[in-house]
Amino acid sequence: MDEGYRDRTAFIKGAKDIAKEVKRQAGKKVGRHVDRMADEYTKRSYTRFEEDDDDDYPTAARDGGYYRGDSRAADDDDDGGAHSDSTEGHDEDDEIYEGEYQGIPRSDSAAGKADGPATGGGALAQYRDVAQFEGERRKDQEELAQQYETILQECGHGRFQWTLYFVLGLALMADGVEIFVVGFVLPSAEKDMCLSEPNKGMLGLIVYLGMMVGAFVWGGLADRIGRRQTLLISLSINSVFAFFSSFVQGYSSFLFCRLLSGVGIGGSIPIVFSYYSEFLAQEKRGEHLSWLCMFWMIGGIYAAAMAWAIIPHYGWSFQMGSAYQFHSWRVFVLVCAFPSVAAIAALNTMPESPRFFLENGKHDEAWMILKQVHDTNMRAKGYPERVFSVTTIKTVKQMDELVDMGGEGTVWHQRWKSKLTNLFHQVWSNFLSVFRPEYRRVTYMMMAVWFSMSFSYYGLTVWFPDMIKYLQRQEYASRTKVFIKEKVEHVTFNFTLENQIHRQGEYFNNKFLNLKMKSMVFEDSLFEECYFEDITSTNTFFKNCTFIATLFYNTDLFKYRLINSRLINSTFLHNKEGCLLDTSDENNAYMIYFVSFLGTLAVLPGNIVSALLMDKIGRLRMLAGSSVISCVSCFFLSFGNSESAMIALLCLFGGISIASWNALDVLTVEVYPSDKRTTAFGFLNALCKLAAVLGISIFQSFVGITKAVPILFASGALAAGSFLALKLPETRGQVLQ
Repeated sequence: MDEGYRDRTAFIKGAKDIAKEVKRQAGKKVGRHVDRMADEYTKRSYTRFEEDDDDDYPTAARDGGYYRGDSRAADDDDDGGAHSDSTEGHDEDDEIYEGEYQGIPRSDSAAGKADGPATGGGALAQYRDVAQFEGERRKDQEELAQQYETILQECGHGRFQWTLYFVLGLALMADGVEIFVVGFVLPSAEKDMCLSEPNKGMLGLIVYLGMMVGAFVWGGLADRIGRRQTLLISLSINSVFAFFSSFVQGYSSFLFCRLLSGVGIGGSIPIVFSYYSEFLAQEKRGEHLSWLCMFWMIGGIYAAAMAWAIIPHYGWSFQMGSAYQFHSWRVFVLVCAFPSVAAIAALNTMPESPRFFLENGKHDEAWMILKQVHDTNMRAKGYPERVFSVTTIKTVKQMDELVDMGGEGTVWHQRWKSKLTNLFHQVWSNFLSVFRPEYRRVTYMMMAVWFSMSFSYYGLTVWFPDMIKYLQRQEYASRTKVFIKEKVEHVTFNFTLENQIHRQGEYFNNKFLNLKMKSMVFEDSLFEECYFEDITSTNTFFKNCTFIATLFYNTDLFKYRLINSRLINSTFLHNKEGCLLDTSDENNAYMIYFVSFLGTLAVLPGNIVSALLMDKIGRLRMLAGSSVISCVSCFFLSFGNSESAMIALLCLFGGISIASWNALDVLTVEVYPSDKRTTAFGFLNALCKLAAVLGISIFQSFVGITKAVPILFASGALAAGSFLALKLPETRGQVLQ
């Protein structure tokens, strides 16, 4: 019995000793962890761990041992399989007990940095030679590109990519909507806000100018602060100012809101394509980026359908006196902000690009996102038991950047100024790197292709509707009735007067009551003792006329409609304030929206063909071939002498040229490395909008004058673009840099 008592005592004592040792080791670990977190130049160090069922998924060591191998089986043979090598401690100074979790697997480069000197001077001295540092960084990027492609192959293509596809599609759809908004509301807004011809032109171009600025700014920021975060900021700006633009009344405030709305949406295209490409494996990238382009088409269809359904219904409006009016076109502007709002809500559920994290040395965050991609796809495919086998991922070396933020007494705005100044220098330096010798030739060639494509495409797509309107005006003018030297006395006009010219007429004691005057012109006429009441006019003018003892009551016949006319003992009472919408031209409005709807829908076949062939024939063949066919199609413009012929040519040109745009988007994503991708894409997209402004301005000036100049400009630009495209490097089959 004494022996049993002694055994129990020894057992209890031993257990207490073990507990004390565990507590001591835990204290040591906590202390070391705090010390490591306090050192700003030290990376967290993790050791790899394994699951018990890894034997079902053996993989050979690749890229320097980045994957789990079969070493566990050898370890089990050595120690009898008593415990796992991922939980057993062998280091006397850092014992780890079996079953203890050790965190996320770390990269080798991070471990090396943690073991090295922790002083800023040592880190800077290590890369004092900038050229050497850049060389090592490029080498890291090449190794990362190869390993990242292998990881994406393991993650597969499935539910995660399709979810991200629809989320980013909403952002691209918002960009497509923004292009069409001003064009659809301009016929109504110009009357609602009394716009002159120069103001109308500025309103049509202001969105492109805003998108030009936005593409450059957001593209540069996305390479510094992240794709997802930058896209959220840009879409938020677009949503807020699109919402405000539907309520503001003045022309200047509306112009300002549309400008900032364009600045916000300008970041959509460069960020969306870069963001999505970094979740796609090589064999899927060209096809699925082309499928993503379809959302731009869907945005155009959505805008045309909403304009068709809302704007002609002028009953959808309210007003507060004569100072504030909210007509149906403002409802349309509000509805067009919905895709951007939906994109913001959906994007909050998606993670940042893991490639961006790896390029910026954030191994743990990237590993967790890639594991999420893998697990989401495997569960959707019915393999939830499959384990993400990647343990460590290559990260790119980072240059330590010391920013003087001032002491504790520095006010907050000075600290923010320092941060923003440093960010600006980083973005600008990254932009200038696009023109370094290794990228200079590609950048100049891409600039030429983007400019020529945009100049011809946007110039013609705006020229087509203007030509259709010109043909409509010609047909309308051919039905104009002309009356000369008519004399009318004691007659009451209470019906619509439309499309008439009256020259040298005399009107005595006539009443014009509750009627609409549309496209009416009175020249060298006399109105004596006439009475005008409740008159609504559109494109109506009185030239060199004389009004004697005439009363105008509640009319919109403002003095600017009386050109070189004399008023003798005539009075204006209770004039209608502001400009009024023309509610009688619904058929023409439907025609405009229907033409835009057809033109946008016509790109569907081109989208499908480009998506199916992009990875089969290559980016360059797709780009050059589509540009050549578009160039040839331009010569058919000379046969567009009727409204139906111009609509058919618009559909043909749009369906062919969309394949060029899809190939150009894919090529731009793949030709630049990850740390410069959105910066370069944003700059090229900004150049695209500048070319669009020039093309629209030049092509519009020849409407009704000649077709030869637009045809020569468009075909010449497309021919030059197709030739230069063949000089670019083919990126099909290459890993994403």
